[in-house]
Parts: sequence; C-alpha cells; structure tokens
Amino acid sequence: MSNDIRIKKGLDIKLKGEAEKTLEKAIVSNFYTLRPDDFHSVIPKLISNVGAKVKAGEPVFYNKSNENIKFVSPVAGEIIEIARGEKRKILSVKIQADSEQTYQDYGVFNLDAATPEAVKAHLLASGCWPFIKQRPYDVIANPDKAPKAIFISGYASAPLSADLDFTLKGKEAELQAAVTALGKLTEGKLHIGIGSSTSPLAGLNGVVTHKVTGPHPSGNVGTLINKIDPVNKGEVVWTVSAQDLVIIGELLLTGKFNAERIVALVGSSIEKPRYFKTKIGSELSTVVYDKGVSEGAHVRVISGNVLSGKQVGPGGNLDYYSNVITVIPEGDDYEFFGWNKPVFNKISTSRALTFSWLNPNKKYDLNTNTNGEHRAFVVTGSYEEVFPLDIYPMQILKACMYKDLDEMEALGMYEVAPEDFALTEFICVSKQPHQKIIREGLDLMLKEIG
Repeated sequence: MSNDIRIKKGLDIKLKGEAEKTLEKAIVSNFYTLRPDDFHSVIPKLISNVGAKVKAGEPVFYNKSNENIKFVSPVAGEIIEIARGEKRKILSVKIQADSEQTYQDYGVFNLDAATPEAVKAHLLASGCWPFIKQRPYDVIANPDKAPKAIFISGYASAPLSADLDFTLKGKEAELQAAVTALGKLTEGKLHIGIGSSTSPLAGLNGVVTHKVTGPHPSGNVGTLINKIDPVNKGEVVWTVSAQDLVIIGELLLTGKFNAERIVALVGSSIEKPRYFKTKIGSELSTVVYDKGVSEGAHVRVISGNVLSGKQVGPGGNLDYYSNVITVIPEGDDYEFFGWNKPVFNKISTSRALTFSWLNPNKKYDLNTNTNGEHRAFVVTGSYEEVFPLDIYPMQILKACMYKDLDEMEALGMYEVAPEDFALTEFICVSKQPHQKIIREGLDLMLKEIG
C-alpha cells in the first residue's frame, strides 16, 4: 500500500560538499564514548565502573527512572574513564576497544512465534530500546504505554544529509526483521516515508508506505506524523530512525548488537566528501582529520546535519543517533557594511538584499555566521512559508517562552520536536534559538504533565 504526500511549504538549502556515493572503511578508533546527554531526560545509573571489561552489546548504564531501559557498549573493551560534572553528573563513559571484538550473545529471536511482550523484553534487554523515541516530548519511548502508530522516515531532506537509499542498500533482511518486530508493538499501523520507489524500504511487508516529495522538512518524521496521524492529548506515537532499524534487525537475526553505522562525511571544508563505515561513539578525528581536513583548520565539526546537529570539538565523538558528520567554515569574521550591499553568496527567503532567488539550483559555501544578533521577535510571516505542519509556529514559540502549558497544549505541542523548528530558526531575522525554546517547552510539559 502506497500513498503520496506532497509538501509545498519549506526550503531546500543547497550547500557545497555533498558526499559521493563511495564507501570506505574508517580507520578503526581506539576509543569509543557514550554520552548520556545524547539521551534526553535520561538520568544514568552505572552498571560497570572504571576498569571493568565489557563485550560489545553489554549494558554499561541504565535509566534511573526506568531500570529496564539499558544502554550498551558499542564495542568490546575496557572502561577507562567516567567523566563527571556538577553534582557528580555523568558526562561520558569512555571505552578503550580491544583488538579482537567479542559480542554479548542475545540469541537468534524467533519473530514468527514471538508475542508483543517477548519482543519488548528482548529489545529492552539487548540495548536496542533507546533507538525507539516517542512523541510527545521527543524522548526515548516509554515501554509501558503502547503507541497508536509507529513512524519511520526513510527520506532525508536536510542539507547534505546521508542518502538513505545508499546507506540501507543490501540491508533488506535486517529492515524486514525490525519492522516485523516493531509491528507487534502497536495495534495501529507502521508508516514509512520514502523518497523514491527504489528505496530498500519500499518493498517491506506489514507497513504502509508513503512516497514523500517536496522541500525540506519533507523528510522529517514530524512532517510525516502531522500529515498522516497527528498526536492529540493522551495519545502516543513512536518513531525510529531508518538506519537504526538495521541494528535492531541484525540483533534479532544474529543475537549480536552491532553498532556499525555508515556515515556521510560532508561539507565545503572537506576535500573529498564520501561515506565511511564506522561505529557509534567512535572518535571523529579518525574520519575528519585523517580523511579531508588538516589539523588547525578553522572549521566547525558537527555530528549531524547543519540545521540540528551537535557541535563537537577536535576530540569529539559520533553521537548515538547521527549518520552525518558535517564540516563547514567557522563564521567568526564580519563583513564591513555587510548589511548595506547586495549579496549574491547567501541564502534568504526575502528578495530585499540577497539574490539567491535568481538561481534556485546554485550551491552555496556557507559558514556558521548568523549574520545578525539576537533581538526581540519581529513578526514577518516568514515562518509560515517554510513550516508545513498545521501549527502556528510563532504562537507556539511564544507560548513556550512564557510557559503557558494550556496554550502550548492547545497549539499542538504534543506532536513537535526541536528539529521541526530548525528551518524557522535558520530564516529568523530575530536570531531566536527556536530549537532551544521548543526543547525547554517540551521539558516543562514532561515535568508538569508527564
């Protein structure tokens, strides 16, 4: 079954540095890091301490509020450091990898005979549950509350995103195993958005396939949810990243938690953008500085895409959910009278000063400069032009800022996530941090309403 979804509102930001469809194996990282901050709202409780030996897929910590949700090591090795911050908050767990990898064996799972309870217990025990997120609140799914539907976006529309048709190629068996298992966890439907009929996700059984077209954010799972089955008060939907399905499927078929991930190294500061095979939590330096950027280059390294990824330092690690490493010039220089002259090398939805509208297919070499400073909201009506959800973006942002829970609820806060506001933040003339505002609003609702 296939249904078409056409998105008209949005903005495609065409940047230089798209990855060529060639795959290399990254230099094997010596150290891997798990950061609890990758799992929003999770309070970690350690299972293993410094000096402990762990296998790949063996639990390292669990969520204090739900001990069944475990977080496992991506590799076999020794825990050599546990970094702590204020009030002894756990910031990271660093693991030195063994030369030979051994795996925790969870056993081959019989999907045909499995009950929903057995599937859930298996995913929780094996550390695959953190790949399942929920709306509302955009946090790891609560296993005690069944979703009305599950959504997967197999089409990435963000700037310089990894091509999922390429990264998922040849993984049809793992994908089918994962969606079969997930389908047992909901009485509703499992919806998958694809960008083309040749997608490895297109021929899966037991799902509803939707062909999605249009500008970004057409590839966001939040757009898919809004157009198919919006979330109302008291309802829950689950979301899973397409590439995480491969890890779930391989775990079910082989009994091994294989944290392998194909990532795209992209950006105008990369000499030869391409794809690499690495693992969750690996050192980014093994890819970034060995494969395209010289040490000391004045660049910003981002784990994720340019709109919603995380800035990481030279010694940073691939975060738990990213399949893109973006490297672009750091924008800490300023143009003299830059506001008072025609601009040809920047993107804007306005035709006032920039001329990007003259050549819609031009690719840009943009840096991180915001080209302005933070100021009060200016009502321009531009947010609605790039925001395809049936929600009032300006009003919901303001409701979050003055913490009106009733208004946030009425305006549709239950179905949004910070990434849904990445484009409105990009075009905002007031330079307001929209994603941060939405995240704080969701956290307030989670605390007060639960």
